[in-house]
Amino acid sequence: MLVFEFKAYGKESQFAAIDEAIRTFQFIQNKCLRFWMDNEKVSKYDLNKYSAILAKEFPFANELNSMARQSAAERAWSAISRFYANCRKEVRGKKGFPQFKHDTRSVEYKTTGWKLADDRKSISFTDGKNIGRLKLKGTRDLHFYQKEQIKRVRLLKKADGYYVQFYIDVERREVIEPSGSTIGLDVGLKEFYTDSNGETVDNPRFLRKGEKRLKQAQRRVSRKEKGSNNRRKARQLLGKRHLKISRQRKDHAVKLARCVIQSNDCVAYEDLRIKNMVKNHCLAKSINDASWYQFRVWLEYFGKLFGKITIAVVPNGTSQKCSSCGTVVKKALSTRTRVCRCGCVLDRDHNAARHILQKAIGTVGHTGTYGLDPSNASGEMTSTLVGAILPEQVAS
Repeated sequence: MLVFEFKAYGKESQFAAIDEAIRTFQFIQNKCLRFWMDNEKVSKYDLNKYSAILAKEFPFANELNSMARQSAAERAWSAISRFYANCRKEVRGKKGFPQFKHDTRSVEYKTTGWKLADDRKSISFTDGKNIGRLKLKGTRDLHFYQKEQIKRVRLLKKADGYYVQFYIDVERREVIEPSGSTIGLDVGLKEFYTDSNGETVDNPRFLRKGEKRLKQAQRRVSRKEKGSNNRRKARQLLGKRHLKISRQRKDHAVKLARCVIQSNDCVAYEDLRIKNMVKNHCLAKSINDASWYQFRVWLEYFGKLFGKITIAVVPNGTSQKCSSCGTVVKKALSTRTRVCRCGCVLDRDHNAARHILQKAIGTVGHTGTYGLDPSNASGEMTSTLVGAILPEQVAS
């Protein structure tokens, strides 16, 4: 499944109609969640039926396309099924009980309720919300795909405008020549990663570099009167600056992961638990700024795309154990050079990367958790903006 994203252009009345469609979508999703809470043994199909009942009961809900209403019910069921799965797995801590949504920013149509123009440069929405025709601008070309391959269309609101995402049912594969090399990666805060060959990549620190402007925008929001038009504008500016940092992180992760995968046949990396690591409040901001998980997600995506092996190894002891003789010597985080009695003198991260590769050598197959969590970040599916027939374009 590929996801292509286009910027949408239209009139203010059309954008107001999109906002109304998003609010209706959120209303149906929350009502389905309440229906599940108030009744026993509710299934996915019961929620779909209930979305039709809501359309008869509320006229504004009936204006939304029927398949869009079903998508809202399915999104509620997705949260419910994830909660059930965590309970079955006996996940420690909170199980992720479904919560009511207050700031939904997208509405999702399936195969009806929209019509794509023959030139693929505009799209019209035909339900009762009167969104109408929106112009599309982007770097992707939809002419390579049939309209029947588009399984979903999502209208998405971001800080810098409105976007249309197309979910295209196509299996993407690329074949490249084997490089004959393997590599181990040790991610860090000083350098983004150090590989088993001793090469390093600088940590870009996008949040740290843009933190001054973020604070200025946040102070501007705090000074404005709540509910005023100036506060709305200040919030929009703050959102744009956060969005820029998010896009910088994604662009960096995509390009770097693609380069690593294309240059090696087997890539080993640490199976880090970021959720537990950020509990250290002294390092939480720097860890989130590094965006290790997003880099791992794209490593595994490109690994599957190019038919390469990606292996996640347990990180325990990779920094404490000598990669030459295996001697374990405990040392503090401030100690950056490892000196072993066997005569091996290596940088701490270089030693860890070599040890990670050694651990992965005995592992057979792909042990990484392939998939996009999108979000990721956002709680919704992450957009895979890579074209099947435009391999050189890997980021929007």
